[in-house]
Amino acid sequence: MNLTKEQQEILEGKKGEVKRKLMETLVRYGELFGADSMVPITGDYNHLVTSFGLKVLTAVYDLLQQIIDDKESSKQKFTVDPRPLDPNVPTTFLQRIVFNHFMYSEQEDYEKQLKELGLKNDNAFTCTCYMDEVGNVPSKGDVLSWSESSAVVYANSVLGARCNRNSGIIDIMGSLLGLVPHFGFLTDEGRKASWIIEVKTTKKPEAQLLGSAIGMKVMEDVPYVVGLDKWLGNELNDKAKDYLKDFGAATASNGAVGLYHIDNLTPEAVESGRDLVLPDAKTYVIDDAELERVYNDYPVIWKNKDAKPKLCFIGCPHLSYEQLMGWTKRIHTALKKNGRKKVVIPTVLTAAPDVIERFEQTKGASVLKMHGVVLSYICPLMYMNNPLSTKMPVITSSNKLRTYTSARYYTDKEIFSQITGGKI
Repeated sequence: MNLTKEQQEILEGKKGEVKRKLMETLVRYGELFGADSMVPITGDYNHLVTSFGLKVLTAVYDLLQQIIDDKESSKQKFTVDPRPLDPNVPTTFLQRIVFNHFMYSEQEDYEKQLKELGLKNDNAFTCTCYMDEVGNVPSKGDVLSWSESSAVVYANSVLGARCNRNSGIIDIMGSLLGLVPHFGFLTDEGRKASWIIEVKTTKKPEAQLLGSAIGMKVMEDVPYVVGLDKWLGNELNDKAKDYLKDFGAATASNGAVGLYHIDNLTPEAVESGRDLVLPDAKTYVIDDAELERVYNDYPVIWKNKDAKPKLCFIGCPHLSYEQLMGWTKRIHTALKKNGRKKVVIPTVLTAAPDVIERFEQTKGASVLKMHGVVLSYICPLMYMNNPLSTKMPVITSSNKLRTYTSARYYTDKEIFSQITGGKI
């Protein structure tokens, strides 16, 4: 790898042992992927994936403490993935014991470390850091050191920033040095599409389902999606961004997509069009029958497949303000129509703390509370990682949550019908 004189001096330990270790780690990481150099980070904020104080992550806490003791601090302020705990989310006595004493017992001390390293503020815990309310919105072309797959794919695709699918701890190392290895999505060639996805559905496809189908097909490759603009339009407005948020999270979790292009819609596709597609690109056609096949192939890993759901999570990744308003209105209307006052399945809507604060200034917050719906900043995945939660029949409209946990996926329409007492 070609290093500058200053970078070489850091690698040789002339700027201190901690910086030497950070540089050596990033250089080795880059060399594994064929990086030719280190390049400066240009984004205003970083985003970290490791938000949870798991008892077993002692090596992480020791490493971060070395950095803190050496008086190092992040070159950037940063946001971080959602907190794993919220007392407002329904839990049993035994679940609380497991959460607080066996799983996330280091949460308080870990958050103190994050603050010393450069946490943006006490509200900066969300997987959707790019929401306007949160304020971590990179510009087109910004070089990032983010991790969290759903945030990385959004930044690359919808915002046109440049970021590889980094792992936890690599993200903060990049911030500390202000540098990342130059490879993959940071290069023009690495952003070319090796798949053309032709969307030929008769109606607007479910975002989570379409993303799932594409992710499982292309895996880590870059897809160029044609025909979706028919349903989303040619403007990256709030509605389109919300759709692409959920779509991208499914591509990234059901496969390993870190970047996608939507014809006539996402920034690079608008600029370069089919020039982004490699000459030998493969084609995958998605129609109604293909989406139905994908949906029907999802495994149901509940012990009793006919069990009555005990909990519903909506919002993985976190919901936007507009999505919160939309779910609230639909729930209220359907419950009134069905002659009910409260949801029939305990339901949790999740969103970023800053988004929740905005929403709580509206009548929608009291409406949700009246209908027995919990509004939380929690990470549903962290909740479901509890062995006692795994045994529960939990439903969700998130394909990411379905992939990583025992939660059972239903479309938005099916979820909506179940929680309001209607028919699927």
